[in-house]
Amino acid sequence: MGMKWLGRVVLLLYAVIIAAPLYFVFISSFKSTQRFFASPLGWPKPFTLSNFTTMFKGQTIGKYFLNSIEVTLGTVLIELLLGSLIAYAIYRLGGKIAMVLFALFIAGLIVPSQVNMLPIYSLTHKLGWSDSLYGLILVSVAMLMPLTVFMLKGFMQVLSKEILEAGSIDGAGEWKLYSRIALPLSAPSLAATATFLFVMVWNDLLIPMLLINSKSKLTLPLAMLQFRGEYVTDYPMLLTGVVITAAPMVVLFLFLQRYFVAGVMAGSLKG
Repeated sequence: MGMKWLGRVVLLLYAVIIAAPLYFVFISSFKSTQRFFASPLGWPKPFTLSNFTTMFKGQTIGKYFLNSIEVTLGTVLIELLLGSLIAYAIYRLGGKIAMVLFALFIAGLIVPSQVNMLPIYSLTHKLGWSDSLYGLILVSVAMLMPLTVFMLKGFMQVLSKEILEAGSIDGAGEWKLYSRIALPLSAPSLAATATFLFVMVWNDLLIPMLLINSKSKLTLPLAMLQFRGEYVTDYPMLLTGVVITAAPMVVLFLFLQRYFVAGVMAGSLKG
């Protein structure tokens, strides 16, 4: 009984630690600058939406939002398509060849992304991909592919070989087995992977900072840096931008929560 209550207390403390910054960010977005500095943790008095109206009127936040949507959706869709194909191929090949291929992708997880910054910048500049949203999508796909293959390979392990063999006996080729059997059965796992990738790409600052120079092509996280000056930072506007940036992720998780949990559980039961 004592351990049970101890566990509840630990979970409560953990919830408070997580909720406190969220509370601070949320209430600060409804404060004026004067009220923010007068009472950083206090409730907004008066409660104002001026930060949001200023964000959308005075700033090109809508353009930045669309840029982030384009980059995130493009990256996630390409990642899921190529990653699922590669993971399925590795799963179906089996043997030493599959082990070597999988090891090559795992090696991509070992090297820190910061180490690749100079080669990526040099390569994208030579290919004419710098300062381009399409170049940003392609680089993001390449950077995240090892992680995507690692995740989907684990999910593919739960597929029933008997079902695939039955489809093969019925005359289905590998493409039909992949598209008609493997993908539908992996839908929860794909949703879990998509949610994870969405959060990573949507919040990414390092790669956009490396490749994007034009103000019209900024993504939301990169645009948030505009509210930081050399001597003064507009914290209420900055935190309003954080709320706007976080909103799509919250909505996405609420819609895909069931699939996300099912996909994670499927991956944990592999083997």
